[in-house]
Amino acid sequence: MTVDTLSPAQATALDLALAIGENAAFDGWTPAAVEAAALSEGVDPALAMLTIPDGAVGLIDLYGQGVDKALAEALPPETLAAMKIRERIRSLVWTRLQIQEPAKEAIRRALAILAMPQNAPAAARLSWRSADVMWRMAGDTATDYNHYTKRAILSAVYGSTLLAWLQDDSDGNADTAAFLDRRIDNVMQFEKWKAGLGKAERPSVTRFLGRLRYPPR
Repeated sequence: MTVDTLSPAQATALDLALAIGENAAFDGWTPAAVEAAALSEGVDPALAMLTIPDGAVGLIDLYGQGVDKALAEALPPETLAAMKIRERIRSLVWTRLQIQEPAKEAIRRALAILAMPQNAPAAARLSWRSADVMWRMAGDTATDYNHYTKRAILSAVYGSTLLAWLQDDSDGNADTAAFLDRRIDNVMQFEKWKAGLGKAERPSVTRFLGRLRYPPR
């Protein structure tokens, strides 16, 4: 679904998404955060309550959609087209983190909610969607085996970088930037290695994802 095909109610909810995340840092992923976001954005709170999804996971999902929208606005196709693929992926991940900076504490709460066993399917779906959005913005059109490996790898890169970012108190998140650069270097090395293999042999994606999630110190 694109922004152009949204119903008025969906558009209203999406317009409130980032503000909901920012208020969730204080009120949690609750109706209170929705009401505060509506008031800050000049929307009738009663109307906002009718447009937003139910439950904490629904609000987290909506926030992720708002981040996707803001990311597309921050990095339009003509901007990304001028970059090499490594720079595109780095810019997409880094800009995504910057967009979420005002909601950093809420992101921490969101990850705790998504870590609950009953929310595992939603967590996997949201992680995959984030990676898929970034790859599509980067210009990826693969539909074969590479479609899945690229998204699985980027999910691991983004997930591990997100955790590093949540713990980062360095100036300008410099430690996170360095961490992200190392993870992307790993990916580029993996891609070169994969390109050099014969068609009959495929690299161990599972082993590589483990290295990305639990990199050596």
